[in-house]
Amino acid sequence: MLSRVRGELYLLLATLCAAVGWLASKFVLQEISSGAFIAGRFILASLLLLPFCYRRLRALPSILLVKSALVGLLLAFSIHIWVYSVRITNNLSEGAFIMSLAMIIAPLTRWLILNVRPNRAFWLSLPVAILGMVLLTLKNGWHIDISQWYFLLSSFLLSIHFVLNKHLSDEIDSYSSICIQMLFVGMTGILLFLVEEKTNSNISEPVIIWFLVSVFIATSLRYLVQSLGQYKVKPEVSSLIMILEPVWTLILSLIILGESFGMQKLLGAAAIVLSLVTYILVSKKYP
Repeated sequence: MLSRVRGELYLLLATLCAAVGWLASKFVLQEISSGAFIAGRFILASLLLLPFCYRRLRALPSILLVKSALVGLLLAFSIHIWVYSVRITNNLSEGAFIMSLAMIIAPLTRWLILNVRPNRAFWLSLPVAILGMVLLTLKNGWHIDISQWYFLLSSFLLSIHFVLNKHLSDEIDSYSSICIQMLFVGMTGILLFLVEEKTNSNISEPVIIWFLVSVFIATSLRYLVQSLGQYKVKPEVSSLIMILEPVWTLILSLIILGESFGMQKLLGAAAIVLSLVTYILVSKKYP
């Protein structure tokens, strides 16, 4: 019982860390280029996680290293698009709710990739998710901001990553896999940094602090406690707790960034959360 409660607290902390990461990224990208941010954040995070999996990494067969690297490259594509979306968006919390749709999109991508048909929960939750997306984006008629399109694309790529990473998890432990994938995400950041404009050399102290927050709290600590929590808690409970990430992001955005979030958008966000809850609970009853 105590172990389960501790696991739930780990997951709750992970959602808070992830929400803080949204704000940290928004502040950092005001002064640091996307490539430099991705390279610094994910390479440092990978090095911080290395002590937890160093011995297991040394014992991994080459084929698993290659598989993890390829899945990491897919994650990199999603993150690069997400970073660009965060840079240009005027409403961070909307992006957080759109990104949370990856859990709903994943059964569809699994169907396309592995030919595994979605269960009943997917078809029940999909219309609710679509309704939520419509309410989030409907502004004086049908209008979707360019950043929302990019968030949706990033969410789709992340759903593919979910499917392939789940398949990979049967062969490699989570710490080793995360460490390798973060390293390769960071390496793609270096490549982007080499082709884009140089980062402003006069980086303010608050931005440096936010960058460190994104590395230590939003990335390293987040994935560490998330892995610990998921190990101790049933998958359906874990998924329910992880839904809190966009909710925390909304609250922090309202308080710190002063974002506006009217009743229509609030209903849209609630519909997306409802679709995720429906998917998890019905999946549990009808696997």
